[in-house]
Amino acid sequence: MSTTDPRITVGVDGSAGSTAAVTWAARIASLRHLELRIVHGLQVAGLYYGGGMSGIGATQLFDAVLADGERAVADARSLAASVDKDLVITTELPNEPPVPILIDESRHARMLVVGRTGTGGFTGMLIGGTAGTVAAHAHCPVAVVRGRHASAVVPEEGPVVVGVDGSPNSEQALAVAFEEASLRGVPLVAVHAWNDATYEDTRGTARILTQPETLEEGEERLLVQRLAGWQEKYPDVEIRRQLVRDRPRHVLIEASRTAQLVVVGSRGRGGFTGMLLGSTSQALVQHAQSPVLVVRPERTK
Repeated sequence: MSTTDPRITVGVDGSAGSTAAVTWAARIASLRHLELRIVHGLQVAGLYYGGGMSGIGATQLFDAVLADGERAVADARSLAASVDKDLVITTELPNEPPVPILIDESRHARMLVVGRTGTGGFTGMLIGGTAGTVAAHAHCPVAVVRGRHASAVVPEEGPVVVGVDGSPNSEQALAVAFEEASLRGVPLVAVHAWNDATYEDTRGTARILTQPETLEEGEERLLVQRLAGWQEKYPDVEIRRQLVRDRPRHVLIEASRTAQLVVVGSRGRGGFTGMLLGSTSQALVQHAQSPVLVVRPERTK
């Protein structure tokens, strides 16, 4: 992963999903010997400005929200320290909305981590909420920490799974996935899913592709070619290729049931121009049975 500062940043709010995210982020930071930055957005201003509250009422509200935020950050810090007592931990507690804070923090992080759901400062961590919005706009890879069967039990065993489709963003996801598998000492399952009706025109009408046998041969060559260079760079990583005629989202969600991490590009080769988060990455953020790492295209400076 290319970035400027050696740290993992996690958004917290005290919810069960946030707790799982902190534990996961602390393990990642410990594994890489990086700083862990804990961020909580108070988001108080919008609750009372213009609402006709008296100065005393506004002050009491701020004090209550601040106390909740400080408690969430303190609990997260304690939890992270229990994962690794030598972990370098910093915290941030600004009175600002969570999404802009996290996107700004992503400029200086190796990885940004959020939970699958949230309360308080990070309410609604689904597509359209914090997780989906941050994954669509962040400047670094975003991990959405999900557990088995929509629980807070996050898997620690199993392979790393990566979606491969031949797009530039997919190539970036491959780079991240190989690094993750190498650091964890686990196999990498490279999934390339294709379908006779994979592509859609501007009216949303599926184009039926002919000669499926010829197409399958081409898709298999694509997968082999995309993996070749990475196998040389990471000879320690066991590669398992999976070529399936199905929609990518279906195959990757199914693969997440036995994976400890699924890595995917934010947009694939079938995405529409200007779309920040593709349908496959959206589906995984919402329905995967393991943490999902969404890799954004590198931005030109």
